[in-house]
Amino acid sequence: MAYDRNNIFAKILRGEIPCQKIYENDHALAFHDIAPQAAIHALVIPKGAYVSFDDFSAQASEAEIVGLVRAVGKTAEALGVEADGYRILANHGRDSRQEVPHLHVHIFAGQDLGRMVSVERKG
Repeated sequence: MAYDRNNIFAKILRGEIPCQKIYENDHALAFHDIAPQAAIHALVIPKGAYVSFDDFSAQASEAEIVGLVRAVGKTAEALGVEADGYRILANHGRDSRQEVPHLHVHIFAGQDLGRMVSVERKG
């Protein structure tokens, strides 16, 4: 999957599309998902043009990596979900159904999230 500079997250970062911001630092932005899949559903994205964790871990600077990881923690804190728990998820590629070609970490919380994944085997 190639990076698309016109993806929705790139447009949010450029200020072309508004978001309901939760947290921001020099290297990451967190905001509420517009189509939540849980009672609380936030997204944390790096400000750099990275498609996946593979891309990010290989190409990002140490400061960008620290900035994204800290943003996930600070976002959970801002949402007040540390006590009851939350799930973080980052999809990569077709089989995970990654929809936007910009690395993004989902934070799900505010309810019992059930099993991590349903077991549906191929072939």
